Amino acid sequence: MTLQAPGDRSGQRDEMSQFRQYLREHNLPVTQQRLAIAGVIFASDRHLSAEEVASDVTAQGENAGTATIYRTLDLLVKSGLVVERDFGEGFRRFEPSRGIPHHEHMLCTVCGRVDEFRDERLERMTTIIAESHGYSRQRHRLVIYGVCAECQRSGGPRR
Repeated sequence: MTLQAPGDRSGQRDEMSQFRQYLREHNLPVTQQRLAIAGVIFASDRHLSAEEVASDVTAQGENAGTATIYRTLDLLVKSGLVVERDFGEGFRRFEPSRGIPHHEHMLCTVCGRVDEFRDERLERMTTIIAESHGYSRQRHRLVIYGVCAECQRSGGPRR
């Protein structure tokens, strides 16, 4: 699932404006480090770990300590502009929310690649299963763990 066309920066500018507004409304400083961290997340079409965010921020020539990275990621999640994902790997990943409907994930256990998908049949099935057990479904989460096509072909990580 592509969230935003490569090179389409209009969504990123809007998200940055919303983040600046969120910081101001909560009487928090709008710092270059926070904006750089947010920019990395908003520009990405991947599910980034905090370490990947730190690496990308450093590659852009910005200095941001580990605590600043984590605090800013938490602010981005609280603002609703970023969604936190835990795929059971021992660390969290982050993706821009962009108002995208509920979707599921597939995680390559070799290279760590994350692909998104949405299937209406799955949505209907989870409701049917919940109701058959006397539940009123509110939400669900599905992560399919496996080996991506590229790793199957090459026999190793794609990184």
